[in-house]
Amino acid sequence: MSSVERVVVLALDGVYPFELGIPARIFGAADGRYEVLTCTVDGKPVRSNADFSITVEHGPEVLRTADIVVVAPISPERVMTGIPAEVTAALALIRPGARLVSICTGAFVLAAAGLLDGHRATTHWQVAAAFRSMFPHVPLDPDVLFVDDGRVLTSAGAASGVDVCLHIVRRDHGSELANKVARRCVVPPWRDGGQAQYIEQPVPEPSASSTAATRAWALRRLGDPLALADLAGHARMSARTFSRRFQDEVGMSPGRWLIQQRVARARHLLEASDLSVDQIAGEVGFATGTSLRQHLHAAIGVTPQAYRRTFRAGAVSH
Repeated sequence: MSSVERVVVLALDGVYPFELGIPARIFGAADGRYEVLTCTVDGKPVRSNADFSITVEHGPEVLRTADIVVVAPISPERVMTGIPAEVTAALALIRPGARLVSICTGAFVLAAAGLLDGHRATTHWQVAAAFRSMFPHVPLDPDVLFVDDGRVLTSAGAASGVDVCLHIVRRDHGSELANKVARRCVVPPWRDGGQAQYIEQPVPEPSASSTAATRAWALRRLGDPLALADLAGHARMSARTFSRRFQDEVGMSPGRWLIQQRVARARHLLEASDLSVDQIAGEVGFATGTSLRQHLHAAIGVTPQAYRRTFRAGAVSH
């Protein structure tokens, strides 16, 4: 991996301006680790889905030089009928080793070009049914904010483009830089839950209590053996009511959320401390180092030692 990676963002007719600007904003705040260019399939301006057109500096030739290609989303009605031949031709210029990233309906573009074959993917929950109908061979998970399937990363709607770009910075350069980028952009470095929390559903009764305070309480006590009864007790709810409300607010069960938070804390300690794997396991609430290894591998596919070697130069494995 070169010291400065080139990110090329492909803008198509009907592009959403907000999402088009996300890669430049996030990668551009990463201390010069990335160079971001924007192109169209012919170098000419494209119409946005708003009341203005967008002029770019580059044509499709820059796709040949990209380390990362981001396909920005376009209006849903434009992707339901396939993609023009010139778009397929432009995507064919991408070199085999480049990483592919889609935001929202950009997943339709990658899938139509055959670039999602053999990869898990996600897209905006509102168009998930249409995606499954058009591309039944692509395993789709509409409940998550993004999917990292190695060389191919797909994300859900709008702000999930921020999530996936921050994830790439974190994967490439560690949590410290990703957190710095998030602070500069005034966005959360990591959002809990998935798309389930944003799907339209009945509004809770005004008297309903939130689980937010209990989540904050739990985050301060990750090293403790927290059970559902402990969380529900803090929230002053029955376990059943707490579980249901937690699922509605966060999009996952309390147990899954706790594991996710413990893994995230463990990753930070692997990067920023000299603690052994067993010590980190104790700090974040996993019973043993073996348990930490299992959960970390399930979450990101690597061992603690491999993670530490990747994100902490010169670190000694424990």
